[in-house]
Amino acid sequence: MTLFYSILFFFVFFWQHAPKEDSTLIVKKTIDFEIDGTGSAAEWEKASWVHLPFRHGPKSQLKTKVKTLYSEEGIYFLFECQDERLTATYTEDFAKLYREDVVEVFLWTDEQYPVYFEYELSPLNYELPILIFNLNGESSGWRPWNYEGEKRTRHATSVTGGEEESGSVVSGWTAEFFIPFALLSPSQNVPPERGTTWRANMYRIDYDGKGFKSWQWQPTSGSFHEYKKFGTFTFE
Repeated sequence: MTLFYSILFFFVFFWQHAPKEDSTLIVKKTIDFEIDGTGSAAEWEKASWVHLPFRHGPKSQLKTKVKTLYSEEGIYFLFECQDERLTATYTEDFAKLYREDVVEVFLWTDEQYPVYFEYELSPLNYELPILIFNLNGESSGWRPWNYEGEKRTRHATSVTGGEEESGSVVSGWTAEFFIPFALLSPSQNVPPERGTTWRANMYRIDYDGKGFKSWQWQPTSGSFHEYKKFGTFTFE
């Protein structure tokens, strides 16, 4: 019986202390504000940091954290990434940014349809906004059409401890961006109202010559496109 209760205690302890997946993030509302790539706007004080767990690759002590807010016009994100070296050679938008250092956000606004929005931003401030169709595990991305005016994102980056250039030795980098709801139209549940829920995930990828590493809000088994494993944004 002693062995039985010891095993039972172990499983109860593990269950109570196991990481909670399928997390819900409460997204607070804000007025619109300017971004500068450093997170200096006072409005960011309304949001709490979400620490992204390290999930894949050679073990790393580097930290990644994110804040998010939304307004009548769109949704804001602020990433702070500890780093040692910038691996970012792409110098144009819509490049394959995920092959180098990057932060990513996936927004699945309506669970009725396997369609979601993906946004990537590199340390050099180049972006990749695409709409993803994911059918039976096969995904394909489409670039936005008439990507101008109210549909354009706003984004900026900054670097600490080094220069904002590929190969630079640094202590970290920051990404700040705004995704307008006009860009997500005609997706359902857009714009969100108080109580609206979206499925979502947030990632950071790092390449520094020691192998591919990633931080993920909600874990995936390999592909970032496992949308059914996304967490939940609840708009306050």
